[in-house]
Amino acid sequence: MNEFNSMTIVAATEVLANFNSHSDMEVLSVQWGLAGRCSTTSKSARIADLSKIAISENPEVYTESGQVFLARALVEEAIKIPKERQGPQRKKLIAGLRFDGFEIIEKNVESAGFGSPKIEVELIRMLPEDVPGLDFREAESEVSALLTELGFSVAKGHLDRAIAAFQRGEWSSANGELRNFYEGYLNEMAIDLGCPKSGDGKRKRDFLGELQPPLLLSDYNEWNSNSQKPQFVQGLMSRMHPHGGHPGLSEEEDSTFRLQVQLVTARLFLRRFNQRKQT
Repeated sequence: MNEFNSMTIVAATEVLANFNSHSDMEVLSVQWGLAGRCSTTSKSARIADLSKIAISENPEVYTESGQVFLARALVEEAIKIPKERQGPQRKKLIAGLRFDGFEIIEKNVESAGFGSPKIEVELIRMLPEDVPGLDFREAESEVSALLTELGFSVAKGHLDRAIAAFQRGEWSSANGELRNFYEGYLNEMAIDLGCPKSGDGKRKRDFLGELQPPLLLSDYNEWNSNSQKPQFVQGLMSRMHPHGGHPGLSEEEDSTFRLQVQLVTARLFLRRFNQRKQT
């Protein structure tokens, strides 16, 4: 699997094309061994061709950092451009990178002479690369497949809209859809297992914990009949329903956290529910 999703690759290519002239883009194509493979009729055509090559083939190319895959070369070239000159595609690029598990770090580097320190940018992984289960695109694919298989179409609709809003950088909309997604699939699980449709979401979550055998496990502090005890499911529900924003906190980081924790949580509970249905 390409380490960057298609939206990230296209956004990076758009940033590059907006900043560079046709001639500069042609020089990059020659450097990367892609001369003659990208249309020169318009920048949009060049963006499409270069993105398609990176997505479908992703050949290794030569850069200042050594030999890397084309998708990474595009991203690394794009983030070198001063952020104030990256244009409106910057928001899409940042959102795509976060969904891929990356973030951009800016560092002040002392200059050799007088003047302001030079700013260098670095692409770092938000989470370890080799830990199983932390690839959020993989999690999203599995969760989407399970929702379709189980017939949870309403919950899947909320997830699809959450991811689309996240990719557009619309953090509040993404957060709202993620709340609906979380409540939605838990409600659908409870109803499928015999809980009456009437009643609020809390009653349905209690039903999932009271089942024999339970779907939400008190041994793991996922649910407990004693509301004073720690409960992951209700705690995450509260985390998804904060009262307003908080000064000094990044809406972008908060939305990224919500998307990530919801994907890994949904994968756990949907897998467990699917296994129960198959036995």
